[in-house]
Order: sequence, then structure tokens, then C-alpha cells
Amino acid sequence: MNRRQALGLIVVGGLLANRSAQADFASDMLKRLEGLGSGGAPQSPSVASGLTQGEMDQGIREALSKGVEVAVRQLGREGGYLNDPQVRIPLPGYLQKAEGVLRSLGQAGLADEFVGTMNHAAEQAVPEATDVFLGAIKRMSLDDVRGIVEGPNDAATAYLRRSSSDELTTRFRPIVEAATDRAGVTVAYKQMMDRAGPMGQMLAGDTDLDGYITEKALDGLFLKVAEQERLIRTEPYARTTDLLKKVFGGR
Repeated sequence: MNRRQALGLIVVGGLLANRSAQADFASDMLKRLEGLGSGGAPQSPSVASGLTQGEMDQGIREALSKGVEVAVRQLGREGGYLNDPQVRIPLPGYLQKAEGVLRSLGQAGLADEFVGTMNHAAEQAVPEATDVFLGAIKRMSLDDVRGIVEGPNDAATAYLRRSSSDELTTRFRPIVEAATDRAGVTVAYKQMMDRAGPMGQMLAGDTDLDGYITEKALDGLFLKVAEQERLIRTEPYARTTDLLKKVFGGR
């Protein structure tokens, strides 16, 4: 190992140290969802005809509430992101060379530690989505409901993304920042870029790790909400209340 490689290993190692603690927020999220009913995010394929406007409206809101509940519960627990290949947050592209160097030098644990820290930060932020999503559901207009019923299979998820993304970003970011600061990730990365010289140039790119983690956390969340929406629309077992069966089961 030459001097440059050693320096790169040292600074990258500093970046990857101090894994943050992770709490399981699932039970808290369930409590906060109580009173809004269960259900899952709806999809357009089979909405029953002959429904009253009130039934359709209530059914869509109930379905959305359940979709949010399940998605938050899945992702807000320890390992919710890290252990799920669909939503696991990888190193940003400009740090993947550093990961390759570490692994080639037998330091895979350092790279894994950094990936774990990013994913645990996302897991800590996800419970913030509950209040934001439920607020969006309460604000739905009759036109919104009709658009979801008549729209494509991801119409409900698209509504939530359209109505909630900005507020979710605002709420997620400080939690992600706090988690990465506790782990020393952001500070160590900036120090690495300042001190690494040629290594820093090799890794040059967007240094906004918190922004990257926030964006990926939201992508994973909307993916899981969309998954619940598809189930409600297409799988009878996912319609867990009489109203959902009536609205989405053609009854």
C-alpha cells in the first residue's frame, strides 16, 4: 500500500466510524394512526359501481390510511431500509470508488458501517411521514378522490407524492442530519475532502450526503406506499374491512 492509498484509507475510515443507534418506531406509528381506520392505498382496477359518493370518499381515505400505516411500520423499524433490497440506500456514486478501495484492502467492514449509518438515519426519519400523510388524506377533495378512483394503479401514491413531498423533505432532513452528525458522517466526510488531496479529487462530486439520504429515504417510502396500493386494488386478502371489500371488491 502506497502513501496515497494509506491516507485515503485513513480518511475514509474516519468517515465510516461511529455507527448511530437505531430505535424501532413501529409501535409509536401505529398509535398515531389509530382513529383513522385501516385500509391500504387504493388502485384503479376494480372499484365497485353503485357506491354512494360518501362510501367512495371514505373508502379511498381508509385505503390510503392503511397504506401509510403499513409502509411506515415496515420502514421505520431497525433494518427497515438496510435489510430490504428494494429500498436499501447504497453509497452515492461519487463514493463508490472509495468503497471499492476499502473492500480491495480487506476493509469491507468500514464500507458496510457507512452504508448502515445512512440507512439507519433514513429509518429514524420515516415516522415523521405519518402526520404529513394523514394531513394530506384529510385535505383530499372530492375531485382528488375521483381522480384516484379513475386514475392509473399508482394514482393514490402519486397524489401523496404531489401533495406531501416538500413537507416530507422539510421534516426528514433535520432528523437525517442529526443522525449523521451523531455518527460523525458529515463532518468526517468534509474533513476527508479537505485533507485527502488527490483522493478528494477522485471522490469529488455532490457532498450533500444528508440531501442524498433524505431523497433516497423518500423514494423508498413512496415505493412501499405504492406496493400497498397495488395490493388493495388487486388482492382480496388485503381488503381488511367491509368498506374496503365493498369499494374495491365489486360488492
